[in-house]
Amino acid sequence: MNAMGVRRTAEQVLALAPDEASRRAGSELGTAGPWSGTGCADGALWGLCKGSGSAPYRTVVDTTGPAYSCGCPSRKSPCKHALGLLLLRAADGIAAEDSPAPDWAARWLTAHRGRTASAGPPSGGAAKETADPEAARRRAERRAARITSGAHELEQRLADLLRGGLAAAGQAGYGLWEETAARMVDAQAPGLAGRVRELGAIPGSGPGWPVRLLEECALTHLLDRAWLAVDRLPAPFATTVRTRVGLTSPADGAPVRDQWLVLAQYDAADARLTTRRIWLHGTTTGRTALLLSFGAAGRAPGLAFPVGALLDGELTPHTGAGQMRAEPGEHLVPVEGPATPPLGGPVGAALDAYGRALSEDPWLESWPVTLSAVVPARAEYGWQLADADGREAVPLTPTAQSRPGLWRLVALSGGAPVTVFGECGYRGFTPLAAWSPEAPGETVPLI
Repeated sequence: MNAMGVRRTAEQVLALAPDEASRRAGSELGTAGPWSGTGCADGALWGLCKGSGSAPYRTVVDTTGPAYSCGCPSRKSPCKHALGLLLLRAADGIAAEDSPAPDWAARWLTAHRGRTASAGPPSGGAAKETADPEAARRRAERRAARITSGAHELEQRLADLLRGGLAAAGQAGYGLWEETAARMVDAQAPGLAGRVRELGAIPGSGPGWPVRLLEECALTHLLDRAWLAVDRLPAPFATTVRTRVGLTSPADGAPVRDQWLVLAQYDAADARLTTRRIWLHGTTTGRTALLLSFGAAGRAPGLAFPVGALLDGELTPHTGAGQMRAEPGEHLVPVEGPATPPLGGPVGAALDAYGRALSEDPWLESWPVTLSAVVPARAEYGWQLADADGREAVPLTPTAQSRPGLWRLVALSGGAPVTVFGECGYRGFTPLAAWSPEAPGETVPLI
């Protein structure tokens, strides 16, 4: 239970786990057996967990974050001991106390909350005041010049590919693409490097790959040309182009305060980075926001919220055409209240929304939408979500059809209409959360 009196359910706790192995290990520690000296007060949990050594692990959770501290050697956050402690509390295994936390827990809580309070909003503070604007301008100009050089080189690579014929791309192998991607990294254009790696993975990827390669080459060429003319583009679209090539857009929009419902949270990892995407819905403003958190390869990102939680706080949007990303402007605090799903619409409205978003960002792979009164159903090509009246349907993406969340959605529906939140794109629809008419206040995660 945190300072606002909200206790996470077991499902919400497990949603905080950085990986499946941590979920399993944390579940095994969610009983009273290995624990001693547990307590709960003032938005914090603490306890001693018996480990393989002679001394137990000292575990503390600041539930208002959440944030975690444990004496175990694990580098995961939260570790299995923090998850076990939260699960023990969810099962009423820890009674709330009026007595203060033990010294070892109180010291960490005081230090952690002090750091949080002194850090202030991530986009402001003394760092901005003391920065040298002239030096920053020169660095930005040098980087822009390197990106421009990289864009010209990539244009030549695409021209050579088309001149030689797409069929030759299937024989050249991946090495040339990786070399080109490395040169884009040297040019400080990670967005272009990512697109080049995607191009290199298309040849030989299955029937119809030349068509897919041509489509992706066209989008990459469009981004190249947009960057080379970025100074002549409208300001919002120019910001989007800069973001697509790898420059970070500033979080300098007008702050928005609301009670935010956590719709979904999932990680995507490659050999270099783990990216966590957290979708939020403003219950008053109706605004959808995306929080991003990053962790080095093999390490979980620091930001985590349980799906279905209601958070009170302020978000600062990033600028750019069609931009959904935002930054927490202050500490987001869990609160109690009705957690009803976003207002949705039929399949046609969702496709229209994605189309409008593409007009502002042609490289957009998907757009967050909520479908109301839809039924999961089988079709010749696989699973789809169809309007209850049978008017329109959207196919699920191949990735969504391979996940266990599909069967959770089918079971929740039982053939009846449900509300589904997810990402709608050119590959289809990826469901991320769902609500049944019988329990509209319960968010069911699908990923």
